[in-house]
Amino acid sequence: MRGFVYAGKGLWEAVQTQFNIRFHFFATIVVIAMSFYFKLNSTEWCFIILSISMVLTAELLNTAIEYLTDFVSPEHNLIAGKVKDIASAAVFITALCSAIIGLIIFIPYLLPAMFQNVK
Repeated sequence: MRGFVYAGKGLWEAVQTQFNIRFHFFATIVVIAMSFYFKLNSTEWCFIILSISMVLTAELLNTAIEYLTDFVSPEHNLIAGKVKDIASAAVFITALCSAIIGLIIFIPYLLPAMFQNVK
């Protein structure tokens, strides 16, 4: 049970201090709402849930790496900066791939809705 408490504390810390995590949570709400609205099938839901979990996990790991790097190297350090940049790049790649997955899933639903009033 303690593990859940610690995980909750860690998640709350990240949400309170990291703008990007709050942004990704907002995007998660939008994507889940769209998924219900368009009545995605189970395969599409699996890809959406996997994408969301990967982005949020990458953000949380990036935050942990940033905290640890700042603790170990509080002064400016070239290597510490590279570590943080690489962790940030991992989040970027995960978010980009998730956005592509979202486009692949949602464009077929959005295009007919966008053009149904055009005659």
